[in-house]
Amino acid sequence: MFEIEAKDGKTEARAGVLQTENYRVKTPAFMPVATKGSVKTLSNHELAGAGVEALISNALLLYLKPGIDVISGAGGLHRFMKWKRAIFTDNGGFQAIREEFSPVFSKKGITFSSPFDSSRHLITPEKIIGIQEVLGSDVALALDDCPSYGTGYNRAEDSVKRTTEWAKRSLEVKSREGQLLFCIAQGGVFPELRIRSAAELAEFNFDGYAIGGLSIGEPKKVMIEMIKISIKAIPQEKPRYLMGVGSPIEVLDAIAMGVDIFDSAFPTRNARHNAVYTEKGKYNIAKAKNLMLFEPLEEGCNCYACRHYTRAYISHLMRVYEALGMRLVTLHNIHFTERLMRNAREAIVAGEFEEFREMFKNSFLS
Repeated sequence: MFEIEAKDGKTEARAGVLQTENYRVKTPAFMPVATKGSVKTLSNHELAGAGVEALISNALLLYLKPGIDVISGAGGLHRFMKWKRAIFTDNGGFQAIREEFSPVFSKKGITFSSPFDSSRHLITPEKIIGIQEVLGSDVALALDDCPSYGTGYNRAEDSVKRTTEWAKRSLEVKSREGQLLFCIAQGGVFPELRIRSAAELAEFNFDGYAIGGLSIGEPKKVMIEMIKISIKAIPQEKPRYLMGVGSPIEVLDAIAMGVDIFDSAFPTRNARHNAVYTEKGKYNIAKAKNLMLFEPLEEGCNCYACRHYTRAYISHLMRVYEALGMRLVTLHNIHFTERLMRNAREAIVAGEFEEFREMFKNSFLS
């Protein structure tokens, strides 16, 4: 199911393969976010061409719209999306904590308002597992209680208790053969709660362990500390998945701590706000200085945008809010991120990850 193929000698970085029932995902791996069944502005063909081996969609939002009956009628999420690679499905707990969802937490689960029509729904550990089994994703995620940043100790402790209980209930009702089930460790910014959450979940035989509730406003130093603490309590042989982290430097730092899998809207969301990522750093493509630069977004990049268009043209598109501009920058940023993952993996296998990380940082931050 998960095989560690190589470990770096100077850091905790590792290269492996996550084998699902039908697909292989090489790690370290980055998953673009396909919340409602698509990565904004891109086609599946473009994603596959960038080297994407897995996407993550939101089971809760897909349950609300288009509805489980629609996706079931299509033959499951893979056939509905026409995506022939791995799919993770998130449980929606992170979205449900937003104020606009008006969440109410209880032992049963989370009651919330639909963002589409304001109807009230109760999502329980059992229900979200059932939804994900109908969707037929390769990896399902157990329901967790994710407190917002700034939450006090008592609320964070309650979330740990609920998350552990909900994880146990999720395992008890899991019935779909071949679908992997990951749990999500919580604990806020409190070290003892992070240790407790990960340690309690480690007592259950989940297929993988995610670290949630980070990159939501806390200082980077705190985030790094919480990642390190959580990883120590996660079984070494299991895949480790850091949710919601996608900036290049933070991803490499987390790989050095032993994280295997990532997801984030970082490269796609920032692309729609003019940010282009390259090995020499990021820049704002909408700035006027780009209008006279008749060169690729990034020299040496083989993405479609870089092979066929210039910074000048794409800058023009972004400045006049043309959709093609957002598509091209998004495509480039996904290529950049997936290339970073491949290069990190190669460096780990070669025993040169720390050197690679330092070289990348020096170039990216210069």
